[in-house]
Amino acid sequence: MEGSSGKAPLVDAAFQLLLACPAGLSRSQVSVDFKNSYDREPHPDKKLEESIEHIWNCRLAVSPSLFNGSKFRYGGFHMIDGEGDLEKPQNLCIHLGLTDYKTFVGTNLSHEWEHFLVPVEDVTRCRHTASPLGNGAIVETADSQILLLQRSVDVGEFPGHVVFPGGHSEPDEVGIKSDASGSLSRMNNELNGKIAAEMFDGIIREVVEETGVPATYLSEPIFLGISRRVINVRPTAFFYVRCYLSSEAVFDHYNHAEHAFESTKLSAVSRDDLPHEAKKMPGCHQGGAALYTLMCR
Repeated sequence: MEGSSGKAPLVDAAFQLLLACPAGLSRSQVSVDFKNSYDREPHPDKKLEESIEHIWNCRLAVSPSLFNGSKFRYGGFHMIDGEGDLEKPQNLCIHLGLTDYKTFVGTNLSHEWEHFLVPVEDVTRCRHTASPLGNGAIVETADSQILLLQRSVDVGEFPGHVVFPGGHSEPDEVGIKSDASGSLSRMNNELNGKIAAEMFDGIIREVVEETGVPATYLSEPIFLGISRRVINVRPTAFFYVRCYLSSEAVFDHYNHAEHAFESTKLSAVSRDDLPHEAKKMPGCHQGGAALYTLMCR
């Protein structure tokens, strides 16, 4: 596992599991430490750093509607033991900083993404990349099918790929717009609590927006772990969500999904077929499939 230090085990050529919680963690077991120290560090190569703005401007010229929103940046994690009680499960604290979509496009999604990396194997390896923490949901329907989406070719990330429903938890949802001035107070337990809640609320919101299934038909999310794509070191937190509708009923809701434009097809596969379908996914989502497999053992 990769926390504040230590090596991240390479599970597959396409992804790394930074953290696996096969038993799953509930909302009450996951906390957040939101600090400036987990923000991205500018790269010392001035030309490489300037390329971020250039790449963004080129993207804007092609897609003027792109929005440079704030994102939570992944900065590692640490486990919290049960205070000496062996019957008490471990809790998790995720380290988060702040970044934005422009820096994500200019670092992780840049053709030169590898140049932003530091040649070490702990969390500091990605200290010059935006590395926003995405989220993904393994949604299992009442008839034991797993929901998958085929992304539109017009989206900025993973165009045309098969993915799990998901996106990002949003700083804006907890009242954080940006911290360009460095004036945002982050030593705030109340804010940390709101961000931790947004991780769970945010994944339900993504599932609702992308599949059209009302939240009343979805269970409380269970946190499964964090996967990172080997190509572009993009991290994603994965959750298990039970859907109380059949896959056929979900397809009816998908026709009216708010964000249906982000995908071209919703499909449902059995547990047995998921490993085959996962081969079509980007690396971090292949990691999500691996986390689900660990949960099912």
